Amino acid sequence: MDVRTRTEEIERLTLAPWATFSDESRGRQRPEEQDPIRPVFQRDRDRVLHCKAFRRLKQKTQVFLSPEGDLYRTRLTHTLEVSQIARTIARALRLNEDLTEAISLAHDLGHTPFGHAGERALDKLTPGGFKHYMQSLRVVDKLEKDGQGLNLTWEVRNGIVTHTKGTWAATPEGRIVRMADQIAYVNHDIEDAVRAGVLDPATLPKDCTAVLGQTKSARITTMINSILAHSDGDVGVGAEENEAFLALRDFMYATVYVDKTAKAEEQKVDKVIGELYEYYLAHVDQMSNFYVQLAYQDNPERAVTDYISGMSDEFAIRTFEDVFVPRKWHVL
Repeated sequence: MDVRTRTEEIERLTLAPWATFSDESRGRQRPEEQDPIRPVFQRDRDRVLHCKAFRRLKQKTQVFLSPEGDLYRTRLTHTLEVSQIARTIARALRLNEDLTEAISLAHDLGHTPFGHAGERALDKLTPGGFKHYMQSLRVVDKLEKDGQGLNLTWEVRNGIVTHTKGTWAATPEGRIVRMADQIAYVNHDIEDAVRAGVLDPATLPKDCTAVLGQTKSARITTMINSILAHSDGDVGVGAEENEAFLALRDFMYATVYVDKTAKAEEQKVDKVIGELYEYYLAHVDQMSNFYVQLAYQDNPERAVTDYISGMSDEFAIRTFEDVFVPRKWHVL
């Protein structure tokens, strides 16, 4: 018996009956031989962790565009926090932790530079629109490994594309990730907003903090405990905690996410993204070789969208400057 088979047997003995078992995966788009050591979802987790798109997340905005200082969240640290919360819930409910982690680490791989401001800008430019969760799926299916994709399992791909809105994931692990994503971003965005001076913690709705807690740690713990107490055969959450959490999220959308100080730079995002989009559409050959090939294989609009959405904040700004800002002319 190899290590993978033994691990799959341990899953059968230890996971809850409603968990997603590795040996029951619906499989991959392209069949592969099984790994002798790692079950399929662990293998997916490793593929995501080692891919280029995952590394780019370290220089992509979470809320505040290219903030000064080392303590603000990036898309990468957000992803790690989602993974930690989701794995805590999955382990406590005896669900598949490898599947949960794989979805968590992959869920934002398709996010644009400049956060949701960049997503909105590309959505207006791209034929058919742009949604980061669909782009995340495109990254793992098509763009990684020079067009080969990561060939992930059906369950991970389903969790990626359902992590934000619309239909819930087909697996309990995917549903956990969707809840963990919201728990993570609301609470860490509160912390970042307080640090940035755009939110006074005393202004947080009292009826929300009375239920959830006064600190980030307390609020996260409250939500995790509520999910654990209301999940049996499916993932749920207590009505009181959920109502308070949704009210707190609405408060953030009405204040921090539209704060004039924090978001003042976002009006420039449309300009940067729009100019880069038009430039590369007219100069396809100026993109890197992979995207040039993609432009001829698929279509230029799709390739330009893929190229720009993969940029980090700093790379997008630097590219805009290189293309549109005149350089000093040194006369000898």
